[in-house]
Amino acid sequence: MVIEKELVHDLLEIQAVQINADNYFTWTSGVKSPIYCDNRLIMSYPQIRKKIINGFIEIINEKKWQPEVIAGCATAGIPHAAWLSGALDLPMVYVRSKPKGHGKGNQIEGKVLPGQRVLVIEDLISTGGSSIEAAKALSAEGAEVISIMAIFSYGLPKAKKNFELAGYIYDTITNFDRLLDALVETSQLTIDEKNGMIEWRNTL
Repeated sequence: MVIEKELVHDLLEIQAVQINADNYFTWTSGVKSPIYCDNRLIMSYPQIRKKIINGFIEIINEKKWQPEVIAGCATAGIPHAAWLSGALDLPMVYVRSKPKGHGKGNQIEGKVLPGQRVLVIEDLISTGGSSIEAAKALSAEGAEVISIMAIFSYGLPKAKKNFELAGYIYDTITNFDRLLDALVETSQLTIDEKNGMIEWRNTL
C-alpha cells in the first residue's frame, strides 16, 4: 500500500515518533525501547485520521472480510474504531482492559451478539498483550474475532508468538521497518543506527 510509506512520514511530521538511544522509553508492557510511537496525537489531525481509516478499509476489502461489529481497545483504539465504524456504517463496541469495578461490571461496552464477526481496533501493537486480552473478552461472549487491526506494529518476535499462541491474527497499516526507512531517508538515522534498531527489535 502507498499509505504504508506515507503514514510513517506523517507520524514523523507531527512528532508522534520519538527516539532516545540514551534513556530508553518504557512501554505499557514493560519493554525498554529506544523508540516510542505516540499515535494518540493523530486525533488532532483530521487528514491523517482519514488516511488511516482509508488504510483500514483497504485492508478489509483486500482480505474480503465482512465485519458486523467494530471493537475498539480502550483507550487509544476507541477513536479509530469510532471513525471506522462510522465510515462502514457498522455497530461499535469498546473493550476495557478489565471489567469495570462498579455499576454492571462490564468489560465490553455496547452490544455484541454471539456469532457476530468482529474486527478489533488498536492504535499500535508492541507485544500484543492488550489487544489479545480484548479479543479474548469478545470471544468469551461468543463473538468471532476476524482479526486485530492496528495503525502500527513494532514487529516484535514476541508479538508474533503471543498471537499464534492465542489463536488470533493481526494486520497493520504500517510498521517498524517502514518507519526506520523513513528515518534514514530524512537523515534522522544512519544505516548503522538502523541496523542497530533492527537488532534490538529482533531480540524481543
